[in-house]
Amino acid sequence: MFSALLLANVAATWFMAGVIWFVQLVHYPLMSLVGTERWRAYEEAHCRWTSYVVIPAMSIELATGLALAAFALEGPEACAGLPAWALHLGAALTAFIWLSTFFLQVPLHMRLDARFDVAAHRRLVQTNWLRTLAWSARAGLVTWLLADGVTLD
Repeated sequence: MFSALLLANVAATWFMAGVIWFVQLVHYPLMSLVGTERWRAYEEAHCRWTSYVVIPAMSIELATGLALAAFALEGPEACAGLPAWALHLGAALTAFIWLSTFFLQVPLHMRLDARFDVAAHRRLVQTNWLRTLAWSARAGLVTWLLADGVTLD
């Protein structure tokens, strides 16, 4: 069971790491080229379609990350001998990502929903680096955990 949770967590984390790098380097910067007359339709579609892509993966990552951290509380034998601190760090990074999403990026998207705002867009790109770096750190961490000798059941 632990190995299946770890594999699901690794897959969801790497999926989201890829998505966030694309968003950071391509998608968010291109928003400034949409133009004011089509902005509202674009932003609405962006938020709707992006949600279909990220909510399932983020939910899987959250659920499996919390489950892995719970296994760590049971002791080394319950988590394939992996260090509890690493599983807890993974959960903490996930919590950080969710908090950043809901307290920084979502409010900025809500501000941008009404009209394109240069300052809000700039802040969105800047604050999204927090999630980009956190997901990158998670991807490295879960890869290290996976390579640290977990046997697949």
